[in-house]
Amino acid sequence: MPRGRVCEALLVEQEAAPVTDVPLAEAFSYPGVASAYRHRPPYPDAVFDILTGLIADTPRTVLDLGAGEGALARPLAGLADQVDAVDISAAMVEEGRRRPGGDAPNLRWIVGAAETAPLGGPYALVTAGASMHWMRWRETFERLAAVMTAGAFLAIVGHGHDDPPWMTTLDEVIARHSRSPGYDPAFRLVDALSETGLFEVAGHITTAPEAFRQRTEDYVEYLHSTSSLAREWMPAEEADAFDWAVTEAVTPCAADGWLDLTIVADVTWGRVVVTT
Repeated sequence: MPRGRVCEALLVEQEAAPVTDVPLAEAFSYPGVASAYRHRPPYPDAVFDILTGLIADTPRTVLDLGAGEGALARPLAGLADQVDAVDISAAMVEEGRRRPGGDAPNLRWIVGAAETAPLGGPYALVTAGASMHWMRWRETFERLAAVMTAGAFLAIVGHGHDDPPWMTTLDEVIARHSRSPGYDPAFRLVDALSETGLFEVAGHITTAPEAFRQRTEDYVEYLHSTSSLAREWMPAEEADAFDWAVTEAVTPCAADGWLDLTIVADVTWGRVVVTT
């Protein structure tokens, strides 16, 4: 992953680190974290062109694993016959229902873990954003193999801010406050999946940078949407100190309180491989 994809690392690699003193996954059950998700950067439009282009079978039924508040599932519902959005957090699902497109008649929200949730199918495409690292891979992939069509791909989608100039300073701030002290910046989700033999990569596309404007205070809240920086983990004084430090880091690049950013996404797709 290039250095410019560091904000994707905040969403995936940092949260994937093993931690024993703080149950990071529990953060997504908190309404505050679910609400802060609306400040995460959107997926570039090109992502949805790529994903729909991967659907070869009919009906065009999609399963979105670890859907969160539906950043992938809600737009896909307008492009597919049926979308099942699975997330373990009821708070996330409730947030998703309230978001634009969250009440689409062909979008079925399912509260449950990927390993045990009641699935439909067969699915012509399975997607996963910043979520697959939370799942027990063998159990999940065995389930997927049973509900995917013969031509279906699993697509892993990562995205984030492209090369923000304040990242060196922000890294230092995060290191002081993160509840994920075991963070491994060398961790790569797709590589780790491939090494298990459960995922056979068939293709990869990095989208062109797409402009995105965000208010400084909303950028700060986006950081609190990650499990290791959730407000619920921080005493009020620490949260205030974190917010101040982040604001100080980005303010020199802001214009009238707005940050002009670019968003990029990496889409990697492949086959689920389960042998007995």
